[in-house]
Amino acid sequence: MSEPHSRSEVPPLPGLKGKSALVIGGTRGVGRAVTEKLAVSGCDVVATFAHSASDAATLLADLKDTPGSLETLRGDARRAETLPEAMRHVRERHGRLDILVHAAASAHPMPVLGMRLTEVYADTATALVPLAASAGPAADLLSEGGRIIVVSASVARGVAPHMVSLGVAKAALESLTRFVAVELADRGVTVNAVSASKLDKGADTPRPEVARAIGARTPAGRLATPRDVADTVALLCLPEAQWITGHVVSADGGLSLLA
Repeated sequence: MSEPHSRSEVPPLPGLKGKSALVIGGTRGVGRAVTEKLAVSGCDVVATFAHSASDAATLLADLKDTPGSLETLRGDARRAETLPEAMRHVRERHGRLDILVHAAASAHPMPVLGMRLTEVYADTATALVPLAASAGPAADLLSEGGRIIVVSASVARGVAPHMVSLGVAKAALESLTRFVAVELADRGVTVNAVSASKLDKGADTPRPEVARAIGARTPAGRLATPRDVADTVALLCLPEAQWITGHVVSADGGLSLLA
């Protein structure tokens, strides 16, 4: 497995400087990688977290010298009030809200014939509530040319052992993405999803032997990393991506192309 990148290895993406962004679940995993990419590219970022104040503090310390500003905000993404409140906070603080990224995640492995409904509800709420709660306010709070990007997973369209709860939750999220994209298109706001398969998280990668096998099978020769997903999110934030909306973009090195 690869080692996590340091911030000095995260290249900025021209075209994002001065934009304001809200990253839900932005202090760990893929969300942290998105926060890093946007802040290094000159965005003013507010990253929310639900539980670990330690992760939030580490993020602030690691990114203290980025061109863009960074603030963390505590809030449970499964609460309907969290997103509108956070969106208003960003707009009041920075005068505008340009980018909303939903990277909050919850995954409870379980067998299909032994699903635990409480955990299914938790995974589904984490996937759906942030976008469902932000769709209405986005019409007023997002600037024209705004972006909403959600992070999905390949199990939304395929099957992996014990991943039924996450798969159902992410499939619902991708469906909602299309509906919201249609509603906000005439306001100049695009809505897309970025999907990945199993990720290489360095030393934190679960079942590394399985990850190595999948990486060897990937046409590009390795698993995607959180950085790869974050780079794809950032590309969709560029002005040149204005005519892309309602789509699921796979950042998996071609793995989903294989039979």
